[in-house]
Amino acid sequence: MQIGKENRLTSMTCLECNKELGYADHKDSMDALGVELCAEHHKRMINLMKVYKTPREAIQLYYGLKEAGVNSMLEWWDGNKSIDIAISRVKLNIEIDAEYHMMTHEQAMNDLEEAMHSFRNGFTTIRIPHVLIKYYLKETVNNILGIMEGLRVHLKAI
Repeated sequence: MQIGKENRLTSMTCLECNKELGYADHKDSMDALGVELCAEHHKRMINLMKVYKTPREAIQLYYGLKEAGVNSMLEWWDGNKSIDIAISRVKLNIEIDAEYHMMTHEQAMNDLEEAMHSFRNGFTTIRIPHVLIKYYLKETVNNILGIMEGLRVHLKAI
């Protein structure tokens, strides 16, 4: 059990299926991913990280957006590559830069070309340094909600 904001006990539940979590599942998931998941969903996320090299922060942002009511997709295939997080309703692709401080000119050019391909398909791509999610998850989610609102306005105008 955890103490909630109103100083009352709340149960630990999986963010994906709402299954109540025991201490071991809770601790394992928090240590590995930074989010509360049952053993089944924890295993799925670990497999996703292995197969697609999904950053831990992408999983944290995905669940942060989910808690904010955003229907997004992890590791969505856009026809050219797998996108960390896609929000198709507003045509927004989110890439997490796990090694932001080590960018070369080749990586910068690849990023620009990927953004161009997404833009040609009607999608906007934003890149978020992993440290923003690690230390400022709520603020990052709020800014993405603002971006989504702006994109909604522009989609309605078209």
